[in-house]
Amino acid sequence: MMGKVVIMDHPLLQHKIGIMRMKETSTKDFRDLVNEVAMLIYYEASRDLPLADKEIETPICKTTVKEIAGKKLCVVPILRAGIGLCDGILRMNPNAKVGHIGLFRDEKTLEPHEYFCKLPHDAAERDIFVVDPMLATGGSAIAAIDMLKKRGIYRNRFLCLIAAPEGLEALRKAHPDVDIYIGAMDEHLNENGYIVPGLGDAGDRIFGTK
Repeated sequence: MMGKVVIMDHPLLQHKIGIMRMKETSTKDFRDLVNEVAMLIYYEASRDLPLADKEIETPICKTTVKEIAGKKLCVVPILRAGIGLCDGILRMNPNAKVGHIGLFRDEKTLEPHEYFCKLPHDAAERDIFVVDPMLATGGSAIAAIDMLKKRGIYRNRFLCLIAAPEGLEALRKAHPDVDIYIGAMDEHLNENGYIVPGLGDAGDRIFGTK
């Protein structure tokens, strides 16, 4: 089954991403905005989670309400910048588990290399939300989902703040079954593999190491 691609067009989200792009935006404001935008993207990415009925009692009477069936969710940030999206998502789903995938990019070849992977023992039974601020060449996202599938984990979705067409095309080709949720689609990659117009190095801006 072919996964879907959702490019967000909500005015509030686009407004916040516009502020994030500004080079004078402070580390604190940038970090806060990342969390807010992550919440908005996750809201859309979780739209089709299954629901189950639950009997409750309101102050007025007994009734049937809906709850997320099973509640088996897991957020998997790609280190290190992906961590910046976790708090916003966990505000929406505080009981979600968190895994971590560590990749570093060779500055010459731009190829990703694995150095860490820690996941919940029952990750294969969970809906996985892989998160990374930028989808540039697509290498890190592809490698992260490769790592998950090699471990028998197939219920994967990918969330990012900003994507380049090259990265989206590469990820779709490598993992056509994965749903992809994007805050904004930018123009292209430059010769150094950075998204244009982009917002700079997301990890540096989140952690104040720029």
